[in-house]
Amino acid sequence: MKNSKFTIVLLASVMTTFFISCSDDDGEVVTVTETVEVDSSQPVGDLMVTLSGNLVAESGTPTQGLVEVGIDDEDENFVRFAENFTTELGTGTVGIFLSTSEVFTADPANGNPDLMLIGNVTGNGEMIIKLDAAPGAKYTHIILWCATANIPFGNVALN
Repeated sequence: MKNSKFTIVLLASVMTTFFISCSDDDGEVVTVTETVEVDSSQPVGDLMVTLSGNLVAESGTPTQGLVEVGIDDEDENFVRFAENFTTELGTGTVGIFLSTSEVFTADPANGNPDLMLIGNVTGNGEMIIKLDAAPGAKYTHIILWCATANIPFGNVALN
C-alpha cells in the first residue's frame, strides 16, 4: 500500500509539472529576427554631386547623357549615369574609364596611370557604379572605350 501511495503521488507530481510547464502562455514574448539585404552598390540616402558633365559622342555612336560623380550619406563614392544615358551596345564590351584627358591612350605593356577602369556599360538608362575610393583630382574626364572596335564611344569633362 505504501508503494501504491508513493506511485500515485509521484504520478500526480509528474502530471502537474507536465501540464504547467507545457501550457500555452498568452503572455509569452516571441523574438522574430528578420534579415534585410542592403544593396551596397547603391548610394545610401542622397547623392551629393561633386562633379558632373554631359557626354560627347565619338566615332559615330549615339552616346549622350548626364554623368555625375558624388558621395552618399555614408561617404561612399559613386559615378551615376542618368536616365537619359545612351550609347552603342551591339559591338561588345564598352569600358568606363576615369581619365586625365578626353583622349584614351592605352599602354598595355606598362599600364597607363592616367586611366583607371571603373566598370563596363551594362545597358542604356540609369547606371550607378560604386568606386573603391574618391577619384583623384587628376581625373578630369570619363571615357567610354570599346575595346572590341578599338575606338572611343564618348567622353565627358567633369566640372
